[in-house]
Amino acid sequence: MTQRQLSIDLPGGAAMERENFFVSPANEGALGMIERWRDWPSRRLALVGGPGAGKTHLAHVWAELSRGRVMDACALREADIPALAPGALAVEDCHLAAGDPARERALLHLLNLSAQEGGSLLLSARTPPSRWGIGLPDLASRVAAMATATVAPPDDPLLGAVITKLFADRQISPTPGTVPYLVRRIERSFGAARRIVERLDAAALETGRGVNRAMAARLLEDARDGGRG
Repeated sequence: MTQRQLSIDLPGGAAMERENFFVSPANEGALGMIERWRDWPSRRLALVGGPGAGKTHLAHVWAELSRGRVMDACALREADIPALAPGALAVEDCHLAAGDPARERALLHLLNLSAQEGGSLLLSARTPPSRWGIGLPDLASRVAAMATATVAPPDDPLLGAVITKLFADRQISPTPGTVPYLVRRIERSFGAARRIVERLDAAALETGRGVNRAMAARLLEDARDGGRG
Protein backbone atom coordinates (compact mmCIF):
# COMPACT_ATOMS: atom_id res chain seq x y z
CA MET A 1 0.00 0.00 0.00
CA THR A 2 1.34 3.42 -0.93
CA GLN A 3 1.84 5.59 2.14
CA ARG A 4 0.73 9.21 2.03
CA GLN A 5 1.69 12.18 4.17
CA LEU A 6 -0.03 12.00 7.53
CA SER A 7 -2.41 14.54 8.97
CA ILE A 8 -4.11 13.69 12.25
CA ASP A 9 -6.30 15.81 14.50
CA LEU A 10 -3.75 18.40 15.61
CA PRO A 11 -4.12 22.14 16.21
CA GLY A 12 -2.38 24.68 14.08
CA GLY A 13 -3.63 24.26 10.54
CA ALA A 14 -2.97 20.59 9.79
CA ALA A 15 -3.61 19.70 6.17
CA MET A 16 -7.07 18.20 5.75
CA GLU A 17 -7.14 17.25 2.06
CA ARG A 18 -7.65 13.69 0.86
CA GLU A 19 -4.11 13.46 -0.51
CA ASN A 20 -2.71 14.22 2.97
CA PHE A 21 -4.48 11.30 4.62
CA PHE A 22 -2.24 8.38 5.58
CA VAL A 23 -4.07 5.15 4.74
CA SER A 24 -3.51 2.01 6.79
CA PRO A 25 -5.57 -1.10 7.64
CA ALA A 26 -6.69 0.75 10.79
CA ASN A 27 -8.57 3.44 8.87
CA GLU A 28 -9.04 2.26 5.27
CA GLY A 29 -12.52 0.89 6.03
CA ALA A 30 -13.68 4.20 7.45
CA LEU A 31 -12.15 6.06 4.51
CA GLY A 32 -13.95 3.77 2.10
CA MET A 33 -17.27 4.56 3.77
CA ILE A 34 -16.52 8.27 3.54
CA GLU A 35 -15.74 8.00 -0.16
CA ARG A 36 -18.95 6.00 -0.79
CA TRP A 37 -21.08 8.51 1.06
CA ARG A 38 -23.87 8.47 -1.50
CA ASP A 39 -24.53 4.83 -0.54
CA TRP A 40 -25.07 5.48 3.19
CA PRO A 41 -28.37 4.11 4.52
CA SER A 42 -30.73 7.05 5.00
CA ARG A 43 -27.77 9.29 3.99
CA ARG A 44 -26.36 9.12 7.52
CA LEU A 45 -23.17 7.76 9.05
CA ALA A 46 -21.65 7.70 12.53
CA LEU A 47 -17.84 7.92 12.50
CA VAL A 48 -16.26 6.49 15.64
CA GLY A 49 -12.65 6.66 16.84
CA GLY A 50 -10.43 7.72 19.71
CA PRO A 51 -8.89 11.15 20.20
CA GLY A 52 -6.51 12.05 17.40
CA ALA A 53 -7.61 9.11 15.25
CA GLY A 54 -8.25 11.28 12.21
CA LYS A 55 -12.00 11.84 12.51
CA THR A 56 -11.66 15.57 11.87
CA HIS A 57 -9.54 14.91 8.81
CA LEU A 58 -12.09 12.41 7.48
CA ALA A 59 -14.92 14.87 8.17
CA HIS A 60 -13.15 17.48 6.06
CA VAL A 61 -12.45 14.95 3.31
CA TRP A 62 -16.16 14.17 3.27
CA ALA A 63 -17.13 17.84 3.34
CA GLU A 64 -14.97 18.42 0.28
CA LEU A 65 -16.52 15.44 -1.54
CA SER A 66 -20.08 16.39 -0.64
CA ARG A 67 -19.62 20.17 -0.75
CA GLY A 68 -20.75 20.21 2.84
CA ARG A 69 -19.87 21.89 6.12
CA VAL A 70 -18.21 20.84 9.37
CA MET A 71 -19.37 22.02 12.79
CA ASP A 72 -18.96 21.03 16.43
CA ALA A 73 -21.79 19.48 18.41
CA CYS A 74 -21.30 22.10 21.12
CA ALA A 75 -22.57 24.72 18.63
CA LEU A 76 -25.87 22.92 18.00
CA ARG A 77 -27.88 25.09 20.41
CA GLU A 78 -27.13 28.26 18.43
CA ALA A 79 -27.14 26.66 14.97
CA ASP A 80 -29.65 27.57 12.26
CA ILE A 81 -30.94 24.02 11.81
CA PRO A 82 -33.36 24.77 8.94
CA ALA A 83 -30.52 26.35 6.96
CA LEU A 84 -28.13 23.45 7.61
CA ALA A 85 -30.47 20.48 7.18
CA PRO A 86 -30.91 20.42 3.36
CA GLY A 87 -27.19 20.13 2.59
CA ALA A 88 -24.31 17.93 3.71
CA LEU A 89 -23.22 18.49 7.30
CA ALA A 90 -20.59 16.86 9.52
CA VAL A 91 -21.16 17.30 13.25
CA GLU A 92 -18.13 16.49 15.39
CA ASP A 93 -17.94 15.22 18.98
CA CYS A 94 -21.60 14.26 19.11
CA HIS A 95 -21.07 12.41 22.40
CA LEU A 96 -20.74 15.88 23.96
CA ALA A 97 -24.36 16.63 23.09
CA ALA A 98 -25.53 13.91 25.46
CA GLY A 99 -26.95 15.19 28.71
CA ASP A 100 -27.53 18.71 27.37
CA PRO A 101 -31.28 18.98 26.66
CA ALA A 102 -30.91 21.90 24.26
CA ARG A 103 -28.20 20.18 22.22
CA GLU A 104 -30.13 16.92 22.17
CA ARG A 105 -33.27 18.67 20.93
CA ALA A 106 -31.25 20.48 18.26
CA LEU A 107 -29.64 17.24 17.09
CA LEU A 108 -33.03 15.52 16.93
CA HIS A 109 -34.44 18.44 14.95
CA LEU A 110 -31.45 18.25 12.62
CA LEU A 111 -31.90 14.51 12.04
CA ASN A 112 -35.63 14.88 11.36
CA LEU A 113 -35.35 17.92 9.11
CA SER A 114 -32.36 16.53 7.22
CA ALA A 115 -34.37 13.40 6.40
CA GLN A 116 -37.30 15.51 5.18
CA GLU A 117 -35.07 17.78 3.09
CA GLY A 118 -32.86 15.05 1.60
CA GLY A 119 -29.71 16.18 3.40
CA SER A 120 -26.70 14.07 4.39
CA LEU A 121 -25.24 13.80 7.88
CA LEU A 122 -21.91 12.60 9.24
CA LEU A 123 -21.84 12.41 13.04
CA SER A 124 -18.46 11.77 14.67
CA ALA A 125 -17.78 10.72 18.24
CA ARG A 126 -15.33 8.83 20.41
CA THR A 127 -17.81 6.03 21.13
CA PRO A 128 -20.62 4.31 19.20
CA PRO A 129 -24.00 6.11 19.29
CA SER A 130 -25.50 3.52 21.65
CA ARG A 131 -22.97 4.64 24.29
CA TRP A 132 -23.48 8.40 24.02
CA GLY A 133 -25.91 8.45 26.93
CA ILE A 134 -28.63 10.33 25.05
CA GLY A 135 -31.59 11.25 27.23
CA LEU A 136 -34.23 11.88 24.55
CA PRO A 137 -35.71 8.47 23.63
CA ASP A 138 -36.50 9.49 20.03
CA LEU A 139 -32.97 10.76 19.50
CA ALA A 140 -31.41 7.73 21.17
CA SER A 141 -33.29 5.35 18.89
CA ARG A 142 -32.42 7.32 15.75
CA VAL A 143 -28.68 7.54 16.37
CA ALA A 144 -28.49 3.91 17.53
CA ALA A 145 -29.94 2.84 14.18
CA MET A 146 -27.28 4.69 12.14
CA ALA A 147 -24.65 2.88 10.09
CA THR A 148 -21.25 3.14 11.80
CA ALA A 149 -17.69 3.36 10.50
CA THR A 150 -14.90 2.85 13.03
CA VAL A 151 -11.32 4.10 12.95
CA ALA A 152 -9.51 1.27 14.72
CA PRO A 153 -6.62 1.67 17.17
CA PRO A 154 -3.43 2.29 15.21
CA ASP A 155 -1.49 -0.56 13.65
CA ASP A 156 2.32 -0.41 13.44
CA PRO A 157 2.53 1.62 10.19
CA LEU A 158 -0.04 4.17 11.34
CA LEU A 159 1.38 4.53 14.84
CA GLY A 160 4.85 5.00 13.39
CA ALA A 161 3.55 7.60 10.97
CA VAL A 162 1.80 9.45 13.80
CA ILE A 163 4.99 9.55 15.89
CA THR A 164 7.04 10.69 12.90
CA LYS A 165 4.51 13.45 12.17
CA LEU A 166 4.49 14.60 15.79
CA PHE A 167 8.29 14.81 15.79
CA ALA A 168 8.27 16.69 12.50
CA ASP A 169 5.73 19.21 13.82
CA ARG A 170 8.23 20.00 16.59
CA GLN A 171 11.14 20.12 14.13
CA ILE A 172 12.72 17.10 15.81
CA SER A 173 14.74 14.58 13.80
CA PRO A 174 15.17 11.45 15.95
CA THR A 175 18.01 9.09 15.19
CA PRO A 176 17.22 6.07 12.97
CA GLY A 177 15.57 3.28 14.92
CA THR A 178 13.98 5.54 17.53
CA VAL A 179 10.50 5.54 16.02
CA PRO A 180 10.33 1.74 15.48
CA TYR A 181 11.60 1.30 19.05
CA LEU A 182 8.76 3.45 20.37
CA VAL A 183 6.16 1.73 18.19
CA ARG A 184 7.03 -1.63 19.75
CA ARG A 185 6.87 -0.37 23.33
CA ILE A 186 4.30 2.36 23.91
CA GLU A 187 0.58 1.89 24.45
CA ARG A 188 -1.17 1.51 21.10
CA SER A 189 -3.00 4.81 21.13
CA PHE A 190 -2.62 8.25 19.58
CA GLY A 191 -2.69 9.80 23.03
CA ALA A 192 0.31 7.73 24.11
CA ALA A 193 2.18 8.76 20.95
CA ARG A 194 1.53 12.43 21.66
CA ARG A 195 2.62 12.10 25.31
CA ILE A 196 5.93 10.34 24.57
CA VAL A 197 6.86 12.86 21.89
CA GLU A 198 6.11 15.72 24.29
CA ARG A 199 8.29 14.10 26.96
CA LEU A 200 11.13 13.46 24.52
CA ASP A 201 10.97 17.05 23.31
CA ALA A 202 11.17 18.30 26.90
CA ALA A 203 14.08 15.95 27.67
CA ALA A 204 15.97 17.09 24.58
CA LEU A 205 15.54 20.73 25.54
CA GLU A 206 16.63 20.03 29.12
CA THR A 207 19.74 18.03 28.21
CA GLY A 208 20.67 19.83 25.02
CA ARG A 209 20.89 16.51 23.22
CA GLY A 210 19.07 15.09 20.22
CA VAL A 211 16.30 12.55 20.53
CA ASN A 212 17.62 9.01 20.23
CA ARG A 213 16.79 5.47 21.20
CA ALA A 214 18.74 5.63 24.49
CA MET A 215 16.79 8.71 25.58
CA ALA A 216 13.52 7.00 24.66
CA ALA A 217 14.51 3.90 26.63
CA ARG A 218 15.32 5.98 29.74
CA LEU A 219 11.98 7.80 29.60
CA LEU A 220 10.01 4.60 29.15
CA GLU A 221 11.89 2.95 32.01
CA ASP A 222 11.25 5.97 34.25
CA ALA A 223 7.56 5.76 33.39
CA ARG A 224 7.46 2.06 34.32
CA ASP A 225 9.28 2.72 37.59
CA GLY A 226 6.86 5.54 38.38
CA GLY A 227 3.93 3.27 37.71
CA ARG A 228 5.30 0.72 40.18
CA GLY A 229 5.91 3.33 42.85
